[in-house]
Amino acid sequence: MLQGLKKGQEKMSKSDPDSAIFMEDTEKDVIRKISKGYCPEMEVAGNPIIDYAKSIVLPAFDNEWDVVINNDAGKITKTYRSYEELEADFKSGFLHPKDLKEAVAKGVNKLLQPVRNHFANDPYAKNLLETIKRW
Repeated sequence: MLQGLKKGQEKMSKSDPDSAIFMEDTEKDVIRKISKGYCPEMEVAGNPIIDYAKSIVLPAFDNEWDVVINNDAGKITKTYRSYEELEADFKSGFLHPKDLKEAVAKGVNKLLQPVRNHFANDPYAKNLLETIKRW
């Protein structure tokens, strides 16, 4: 199970909708939740944004994930091919939390878009989602 997005949350909680990303979240919801997520600079342990990168985004893109990094040299795009490479750059400070958060939000949104399309375009699925939300 993934960590909750807030500091000190061992796991996600449905009672706190900002502690997790849900399949029905809009693109803006995902960006807001990830941007507010706990992500201390150069710390990996207990970092939910790193957890999302490791457990969801990197595997979903077959360990070939482009991340835009803003640093002293300007804006560069780096392709991460392993979690270990990502972790090393984050621990060293080369990969800043803001850049990681933007990349994770973009990756999660790319993964969720087909689900959003399904619920928007399939009448049965749309009705089912509305029913579940009412519960």
